[in-house]
Amino acid sequence: MSNVRTVSDTKRTFYEKFDRPVVSVYRRVIEELMVEMHLLSVSSDFVYDSIYALGIVTTFDIFMEGYRPEQDVEPIFRALCESIGASPEQYRQDAQQILSTAEGMSIDDVKALLGNVSEADDSGLASVLKGVAARDRFKYSRAFGIGFYTLIDKIDSELVKDKEKLMALMKEAAEALSISFDKLQKDIELYRSNLDKMVQAKALMAEILESDRKKREERAQALAQKAQDKAEAEAAEQEGAEQEATEATEATDGDSNEPVTTPASDSEEQPPQS
Repeated sequence: MSNVRTVSDTKRTFYEKFDRPVVSVYRRVIEELMVEMHLLSVSSDFVYDSIYALGIVTTFDIFMEGYRPEQDVEPIFRALCESIGASPEQYRQDAQQILSTAEGMSIDDVKALLGNVSEADDSGLASVLKGVAARDRFKYSRAFGIGFYTLIDKIDSELVKDKEKLMALMKEAAEALSISFDKLQKDIELYRSNLDKMVQAKALMAEILESDRKKREERAQALAQKAQDKAEAEAAEQEGAEQEATEATEATDGDSNEPVTTPASDSEEQPPQS
């Protein structure tokens, strides 16, 4: 019987470690990452490196942005890593470290490194790329492609805006590292497309939230105005009733102050007749 863990085993472990429901709109992102990480973890050709770690961390952080409750984000990442027996601290530390090594580099530095990767230094980004190029059966992954793209974006954010220049560099990288340019190109284009869709979705969500906010304010104002109108009407009605009562009281008091006259009796002396 094989002892290789299955995708179902990994999913079960994840939901044991994070026992709260994952918001449905984010569940697909989590499960796609989970399956990818699982399949790589059970592959004999896969070797973990910091560029791969950067791809996983970047994908998670970007596509989980806006998750609520916010305090659940890091526990989800922890459960994701631990579901395949990995350390979330190592992933984040290695991702940050490889990003740091890219600081101060230029695209010319990257090209020079790719042009002679077998003779590269055994430190930083050069060391990782040298290790990749030296493997006979390097197991390329989408996360590695995204990690490498993230590094290039860090080094020269203007270059990644020019698709032609970006893909020319990626072709150089694919040739130097002996990986499929077609796969690398496809993964990067899909990633960039998903980023654009996410930006559009966030903009739409912001518009919806703003519209809902305005509607709530309008309803609140309408209710407040209705309450004010009702209060004013009741006050006017009360004032009218008090005025009528006052007028009635004054009328009664006026009647009581008029002199009372009585008709003359027969016994009273009549004036003489002329």
